[in-house]
Amino acid sequence: MLDIQNLTISAFQNNESRPICKNLSFSVGLGETIGILGESGSGKSITALAILQLLPPSIKVTGGSIYFKGGEANPVDLTKAPIKQIQSVRGKEIAMIFQEPMSSLNPVFTCGSQLKETILRHQHVSPGEAKRSVLNLFDKVKLPEPTRIFDSYPHQLSGGQIQRVMIAMAISCNPKLLIADEPTTALDVTVQKSILQLLKDLQAEMKLSILFITHDINVNAEIAKRTLVFYQGEIVEQGETNQIIRNPQHSYTKELINIKNIIIAAPNLIETNAVTNFHLTNLSVSYRSKSVFSSGSNKKRVLNDINLDIFSGETLGLVGESGSGKTTLGRVIIKLIEPESGTISFHGKALNDLSGRSLKDFRKKVQIIFQDPYSSLNPKLTVGAIISEPLLVHKLCKNSLDRKKRVMELLKQVNLQEEHYYRYPHQFSGGQRQRIGIARALAVEPELIILDESVSALDAFIQSQILTLLIHLKEKYGLTYIFISHDLNVVRSMADRIIVLKDGSIVEEGLPNELFLSPKDPYTANLITSIPGRNYHGF
Repeated sequence: MLDIQNLTISAFQNNESRPICKNLSFSVGLGETIGILGESGSGKSITALAILQLLPPSIKVTGGSIYFKGGEANPVDLTKAPIKQIQSVRGKEIAMIFQEPMSSLNPVFTCGSQLKETILRHQHVSPGEAKRSVLNLFDKVKLPEPTRIFDSYPHQLSGGQIQRVMIAMAISCNPKLLIADEPTTALDVTVQKSILQLLKDLQAEMKLSILFITHDINVNAEIAKRTLVFYQGEIVEQGETNQIIRNPQHSYTKELINIKNIIIAAPNLIETNAVTNFHLTNLSVSYRSKSVFSSGSNKKRVLNDINLDIFSGETLGLVGESGSGKTTLGRVIIKLIEPESGTISFHGKALNDLSGRSLKDFRKKVQIIFQDPYSSLNPKLTVGAIISEPLLVHKLCKNSLDRKKRVMELLKQVNLQEEHYYRYPHQFSGGQRQRIGIARALAVEPELIILDESVSALDAFIQSQILTLLIHLKEKYGLTYIFISHDLNVVRSMADRIIVLKDGSIVEEGLPNELFLSPKDPYTANLITSIPGRNYHGF
């Protein structure tokens, strides 16, 4: 189906070029799933974009060939095909699912109209027939209420539903090859499992060939029968997935597997301290959603009667599916959302009573690090200005010289360089931007930091570095963490205690190893059995 031979891709800048991918050779057979595994910057996505001639202007194929056997009698070299031929291949014969489905869909058009447009572009059918095809596709990818989804905008759907819409769009023209670029990265384990199963079912039904790109070795193990390991733009190992995981040959592959095992097997860090930081009593939160098409509003309960203590010096893990209330609970604790009922006390004082100076002191003591560091950093400010801002707000330094000195110290603490002070967020990698977010949170010397999916989008190597940094900072400064994540392996390695949320209620809590090995609630058991790659790590 696809045969890539000696492919070299280079980046051009100031009349100079440097290779990004070097002499790549591999093939994808009919109905086969090939996994491309590697860390950020290894050349995985660039290779996928080259197949469909979607590379940015500064990056070009400088050697080799990409032969594709689709509707043509003979294989076509996509590196030399005219743009008109490529446009007929895109979507119709080779389809792609991108990592960020929300940014791949147009927010001002309904999901149904966007899918309908794809069908009308590639198939000779009437608008009515196209709509019927869309509804059938939504049913095929197991979306609930296809008619409602057809008329819904992307922001009205969950992450898993949006990804199913993207899969429906990808298969709408019966492609021969499906390229899936990190399609489950931001999804919780149960949704992730269902998306992987959906891809397997569609492959069997449609005889699809799939090129599955991921940085997660466990996800790769769930779907790919054969794996290519990318490192610094080269294929350093390839073969049967089982064989690679159980008996890796290359040092990079061994390190990749070892890091994942370390994350899974890490012991509980400290014993829980008896001193209570936060005390939550009968806490409930509801959202009201208003419709532009009606004057009414719907009330939805997202947290229901939460009773919880958070102890000084512990790492409390919050796990659960999307919509379980994890992020809402974190934001209520930090006073970004007001509860509907119930009370929260911090060091014995109710947060409702905080105002003026006492509220400002609370804001200093409790910080949050968000999932996407890029969107939470002001792109117009330098890193120095970003980290200086909380120091200025809380008047923690005498003057600008003292602030700069303090920022330089913070950069060093999170393993960044002094020259980074003068750069802007877009000039950093994802891992570096997360370090900037950590430095900003540390600037005001907080007692508690809420980490909301703060490592979920990072590859295993960077994830391991950030987790190690967080452990070091916790021990050095006596911090308390609330660690929110859909990655149960990461939570297991970080948390002293885990809370399991379902539909806004606590269904189980306990020590990590006890909870993972002997879950008491069926919901917890289902979460654990949904963890990808369990068979490779002794669960």
